[in-house]
Amino acid sequence: MPEYVPSGEDMPGPAPAEQAAFWCEVNTRRWLQAEHQERRSGLAVCDDDPLKLHYAWSLARIGELSWRHWQAEIDVHRRAVADGKLGFADLILVSTPTEEELRRRRDADPVRRRRNFDLHVRLIEPLRQWYQAVERVGAAQVLWGLPPAGLPAKLPPPKDNRCDIDVYDAVLAALPRLSATTESETLRSKS
Repeated sequence: MPEYVPSGEDMPGPAPAEQAAFWCEVNTRRWLQAEHQERRSGLAVCDDDPLKLHYAWSLARIGELSWRHWQAEIDVHRRAVADGKLGFADLILVSTPTEEELRRRRDADPVRRRRNFDLHVRLIEPLRQWYQAVERVGAAQVLWGLPPAGLPAKLPPPKDNRCDIDVYDAVLAALPRLSATTESETLRSKS
């Protein structure tokens, strides 16, 4: 399943609850497509994690998303997981190249636009923290790196607790906490 690309015409209003509901709906559609593909062929491969909550977490972690917005994301995604509309993939491949490697790749490819390059470089560590939490609580098998031949030869069996709300809550509890100062600064700057 390819990652969703907004058209600009379908974007929600600026309120955190509207934004969170919009992105959760996008994510649930991708999850349903992946489930359908898995039923048809026995395997579904997505470009990016269908839950995609790692992105909001990472933005909040670096102060680019208000804590209020992060809380709205947590709440709406929690309901979707509890309702079985979203969940954790069985296997997640995570590549977190160094900043130097990312800059080398960018400089070697003058055709591709990278308008958010500096932001995405700042997201590397929070992304790693998110998937360390996912791995630590057993929400999914995490493979750190991309195998040269694509998918690993041996895939994990389908999990029966993909949409387990206790697993969702455990991942959130396993994430590093922002300090009270950072949280209040984030709220002030993004309100």
